[in-house]
Amino acid sequence: MTLGSGDEPGSERPERTEESAPPPGTRSQDAKAGLVLGLESVPDGLAAGLLAGVDPVSGLYGYLVGTAAGALATSSVFMSVQATGAMAVLIADVPQVQDGPDAARALFTLAVLTGVVMLVLGLLRLGTLVRFVPTAVVVGFINAVAVNIILGQLSNLTAYSSDESNRVTRTIDTLLHPATWDLPTVVVGALTIALIVLLERTRLGALGLVAAVVLTSAATELLGWDTVAQLRDIAEVPRSLPTPVMPLWGAIPELVLPAVSLAFVGLVQGAAISQSIPNPDGTYPDASGDFRGQGVANVAAGLLQGMPVGGSMSATSLVVNAGARSRWANLTAAAVMAVVILVLAGAVGYIAMPALAGLLILIGVRTFRVDQARMVWKTGRTQAVVLVSTFALTIVIPLQYAVLVGVSFSVLLYVARQSNKITIVRWALPEGGGLPREEPPPATLPSGEVVVLTVYGSLFFAAVPVFEAQLPAVTPASSGSAVILRLRGKEDLGSTFITALLRYHEALESEGSHLLLSGVGVRVLGQLRSTGALEVLGADNVFAATEGIGESLEQARARALALLA
Repeated sequence: MTLGSGDEPGSERPERTEESAPPPGTRSQDAKAGLVLGLESVPDGLAAGLLAGVDPVSGLYGYLVGTAAGALATSSVFMSVQATGAMAVLIADVPQVQDGPDAARALFTLAVLTGVVMLVLGLLRLGTLVRFVPTAVVVGFINAVAVNIILGQLSNLTAYSSDESNRVTRTIDTLLHPATWDLPTVVVGALTIALIVLLERTRLGALGLVAAVVLTSAATELLGWDTVAQLRDIAEVPRSLPTPVMPLWGAIPELVLPAVSLAFVGLVQGAAISQSIPNPDGTYPDASGDFRGQGVANVAAGLLQGMPVGGSMSATSLVVNAGARSRWANLTAAAVMAVVILVLAGAVGYIAMPALAGLLILIGVRTFRVDQARMVWKTGRTQAVVLVSTFALTIVIPLQYAVLVGVSFSVLLYVARQSNKITIVRWALPEGGGLPREEPPPATLPSGEVVVLTVYGSLFFAAVPVFEAQLPAVTPASSGSAVILRLRGKEDLGSTFITALLRYHEALESEGSHLLLSGVGVRVLGQLRSTGALEVLGADNVFAATEGIGESLEQARARALALLA
């Protein structure tokens, strides 16, 4: 279970088709990798349900179905689609799936809705959208989720149940009452953490997690520590595979917002896998294809009594490092989980709750991205404010709203950046020919001159005030001049920018000067024509871009000199 890499996802890459069956030489590696992931996923899936505050069996079923469906549907050959820590913590803040007689069906409906959102985004090929989420938002969110994971397990680690309303106040209340903690429960949780760290360094590797949980749970039973809660005390692990259930149609309106938030979190984390782990042929997966695959996995998980799932970086890294060579590794992992459910369901019920809590706390600690937070902090004041704001909001408000606030931060930050990314320079053209020289534009337009201005940056509508502030001011001393504005490479002006051009044209015209445009692209020319701006500016003063660099500028300059003459 993971929160993803915390990296800012990249762009889409061409999707490649993969073989339906692995070459004979790879089957043993896939079987070994699938066995490791399948055994590790059983306690991990139960812990995911525990972290989400729902029936742990829903977490296990989500892992089972998500892994199988994701292996068949994603563009990534190796992506393991399982519940992630961030998604689990977000689910814990959705009241409809926590309480009430239909809470379980509401959870399954939430998974289906999340899958539908992911599937639609994938079908619309919107995989590139995640690149607009800045690292500051992702890192702030991930580190806050890490804190929430740890704080959310203190009750299971201490056996103290606080009545406070949120994680922060419950944590404070728990820490203020150490005398009420159950000592055997604390010992089991602490010992589980220590054993995981120790056994992972042995030949067991990733299976050390499973061994630690099994050993501490077995010790609890052998020592007769009746005060230590077990999984069977809160849920019955059925010795059967999940059966289909219908969504709770009446709960859909209330679950749309959480579903959108879950889809966003899952897709951002999945995009990190698409970007960083190539397929066997060396190409990187298509992000939109992975969107669709995760959508299919969620719909299947919801219809088969599972919680929402997404691309898991930790599970994917585990199966790759264990020797996976094809999709069959994840399919084998799902088969291993199914066998454990059918054969060892009774034994699974004896897993100690503080052992799962210790596992989750260790995951929370490992989720922290301290180095990335430090880098973002040193980048600049704006990035630091976004980082701190996202972190604080994720801690104090429900995650379904914190996610949307983080997205809003991303949009505002993007708009702010684009609105300031515009520079006007003057091109000084030598009389005898030669290369132009760039220099700052004059503060005031001089009289009787041809001034060539080049615009660098985005002509985003919010950038118009910055653009106008850099134009040479037009005064009564600016008569008999011409301003040539180079627009080569600009594909879209928009009504706000066209209006600004017309204002500057009117100011120049009032003083007997002229505005000319050069390097105008086909789309921009069409915008000027359809808005009537071409008629106002004069078709003779607008020069279309040609294949020859500088050709339209020379034409505009000749026109300007003729006007001044």
